[in-house]
Amino acid sequence: MPSTTTFLQSVFAGLSLDAVHTLSEAAKESTYPPGTVLCHEGALEYVFYIVVDGQVKITRRMDDGEERLLAISERGSFFGEMALIDNKPRAATITTLKDTTVLEISEDIFADLLKRNPSVALAMVRKISANLRTSDQAAIADLSKKNVELAKAYADLKAAQAEIIKKERLERELEIAGELQRTLLPVEFPQLPGYSFAARNVPARSVGGDLYDVIRLDDDHVGLLMADVSDKGVHAALFMAVTRTLFLSHARFSLSPLDVVLRVHQGLLEVSATGEMFVTVFYGVLHGPSGRLTFVRCGQDRPLLIHPEGGKLDELDAPGRFLGMLAEIHLEEREVTMRPGDTLIMYSDGVPDAVNRDDRNYGTERLHSLIRERRGQTAADLCGAIFDDVFKFRGDAPAFDDITVLIAKSA
Repeated sequence: MPSTTTFLQSVFAGLSLDAVHTLSEAAKESTYPPGTVLCHEGALEYVFYIVVDGQVKITRRMDDGEERLLAISERGSFFGEMALIDNKPRAATITTLKDTTVLEISEDIFADLLKRNPSVALAMVRKISANLRTSDQAAIADLSKKNVELAKAYADLKAAQAEIIKKERLERELEIAGELQRTLLPVEFPQLPGYSFAARNVPARSVGGDLYDVIRLDDDHVGLLMADVSDKGVHAALFMAVTRTLFLSHARFSLSPLDVVLRVHQGLLEVSATGEMFVTVFYGVLHGPSGRLTFVRCGQDRPLLIHPEGGKLDELDAPGRFLGMLAEIHLEEREVTMRPGDTLIMYSDGVPDAVNRDDRNYGTERLHSLIRERRGQTAADLCGAIFDDVFKFRGDAPAFDDITVLIAKSA
């Protein structure tokens, strides 16, 4: 039988050898006799399985009490990952049909793998998506066969049932991705003497692609991050997770924003298989004692620096293009100084691009006016005021883009 490493390479095609070794070392190999229940429907269980050899059946108890066979899985399939992601009970029962050897990965190891290895996370979600597509195709084929056998009177009912199943799957997928995104955004910020921070994110859908963070670099420096992934939904949430992991990995090794961003860009190129997604970024390094802010801007909306005296407002501009798609990019590192009382406002394009029922944009002019008017407020109050004003302007019009704001204020 091939080695565990070779086997995992075949299961997660495209995963780097180092990531495969990491996954292989984390897994425990076990063999079970026929009739062993590995997953119990409705139970809270925290083990992820990959079938090395043998065969298992996947069943679910229906509303009428009947146990329905959903699928039979063999070598190379895996199951149990959803319970580790969303901490919910098992959705089905999985039982061995013959002597079956599996690789087992516990919840703690699974979480650590996703956190420390973005490429493992990317490969895992791709495989999950492939499994969902295969499951959908099998379900559609099964329904089509039943439609042929049933009378014409049941055809419309079965088609409607299939649509409901697909809708529920999509809603579940979005729910999981939304939970993943919420766990990645910071709930509190590091302390930097003389400064306060506030932020808020409201996605347009269940999940979004915006990212913000204040990263502790050392006693005197923090990294300020505002980013926006080009897409929405599950893939955007995953790309956002990979982006944040890369920034956390590289930011603490350099106080140069340019150096950090270029490393993140290279990492995104390495883990992005299709090259169809990208991320816009503003990343700055703030030196607390001096107020010096060194930054790069990669296609992200220009942050605003408002001064207390006279309401003078500066846009922080620097040439640069989005990350993660085109190999060759040109970026410039620039510098400003935050004086006492200054406030830095970083925001996603969902703020100026918000649209009301009259199809008018909120716009930067209205944003600038609000910031000048509220410049004396705390970071938290100003952040809340921006969201209140955008929502008031938008009214009951639907949201088309995520809205994210990050504010840093000098005392």
